[in-house]
Amino acid sequence: MPDQTSRSPSPAASPGLLDLDDLNALAQAGEIDTVMLGVPDMMGRLKGKNLDALHFLSQLPAGPQMCGYVLASDVDMTPLPGYELTGWHDGYGDLRVIPDLDTIRRLSYLPGTVLVHGDAARPGGKPVQVAPRQILRRQLEALAAHGLEARVGIESEFVLYKGTETRVRRAGYRGLRPVAFDNLDYALDRPPAVSSFFHRLQYALRQAGTPVEAVKTEGAPGQIEVTWPYGDPLRACDAYTVHQHAVRHIAARHRMTATFMAAPQTGIGSGLHLHLSLWHKGEPAFDLRPDEDLPDLLQHSIAGLISAMPHLVPLYAPTTNSFARYMPRSFAPTNYTWGRDNRTCAVRLLGHHEQTHLEVRLPGADANPYLALSATIAAITHGLTDQPKLPEPCTGDAYEAVDPLGVPRSLEEARTDFAESRIALHAFGAPVVAHYSRAAEVEIEAQRGKVTDIDRERGFLRA
Repeated sequence: MPDQTSRSPSPAASPGLLDLDDLNALAQAGEIDTVMLGVPDMMGRLKGKNLDALHFLSQLPAGPQMCGYVLASDVDMTPLPGYELTGWHDGYGDLRVIPDLDTIRRLSYLPGTVLVHGDAARPGGKPVQVAPRQILRRQLEALAAHGLEARVGIESEFVLYKGTETRVRRAGYRGLRPVAFDNLDYALDRPPAVSSFFHRLQYALRQAGTPVEAVKTEGAPGQIEVTWPYGDPLRACDAYTVHQHAVRHIAARHRMTATFMAAPQTGIGSGLHLHLSLWHKGEPAFDLRPDEDLPDLLQHSIAGLISAMPHLVPLYAPTTNSFARYMPRSFAPTNYTWGRDNRTCAVRLLGHHEQTHLEVRLPGADANPYLALSATIAAITHGLTDQPKLPEPCTGDAYEAVDPLGVPRSLEEARTDFAESRIALHAFGAPVVAHYSRAAEVEIEAQRGKVTDIDRERGFLRA
């Protein structure tokens, strides 16, 4: 669980982050020769270009151009119709990538390279409304209109398997061998290969200005959990994309393969839990006192999450596989409930006084952090504005609760609700809702009519 009391330093003060003068000096000295400029795509993956460092510096403040389809395609980067942003109808034109110069960070696993996050903009400089970073900015602005800011700590789960990506792919993703067996949750006697991976990952993230709070083995074989201290929401999501990039590179160096699927195997679920608190003028705004009723702001926030999150599902459960994670006794929620320190609920209330915060357990590991957090902030803002009634907390096993609304059973069900939701349209606007409704539709179409291993197992000799 992220450290709620941590104060987020300014980007320039964060160890591992460089300012523009640092980058210029290192580039002139030949110590840095490559700038990797990346834009988070709809899945949260960094897409971009490797630029010569001196050329990058000479082009500032403008950045390079990039085909707009990086924000309008599927997981395989397939050019697809149905997106207003770009497509065959306009010849797949370019977007401009504006570097965010507060995100210059060295990558220890790629010598001579820095990573810079960028923002997609129209040729005239107008931000692209459907870009994940821009969506999150707009939700933070809506929250700021209430005089509030959010602080966020992310908790990432993923699974490591033995063998290179090439080997895993050639095996058809069958016969997967986790890097550790049994339930090693909280174990300190880990296999040497896992401990080595931990050390390299922690070092890489510290050098990149995104030091972790903790790394541990989780409950499923080969499952890893990484958490970060509380900080600025946009920077927290940026750090997560750096983490994913580092995990994949370091795993490859260890002849391992990492997956951020929500449910890579039957009975295994990986989450992307969001720990969040609200602050007003630098002071904690939740401030729950022992043996007292919940403050109004905290009540409205929880009520907003319970009321609005059911209508925003494609933003935190974006694939058909996402829904295989929502199973009873899985530690993933199956209904929209809340409770105090209750891991069976969708929203978990934790701490007292300035450490009071909420853990939103709905997003899976396959979620785009910017979008999942945008949905969470939008739901809280809905609670502050519309003030829906707060349901009673769940004090026992939320999997047994019969009254709360259940998590959708499929992406198709979730997409229909999202596309028609008044809450979604009010929070995000019609262009964003249409864009991500189309993304969900693409995922559904990719699975429709496909024969699976389970189909053959149940029907090959029995039909």
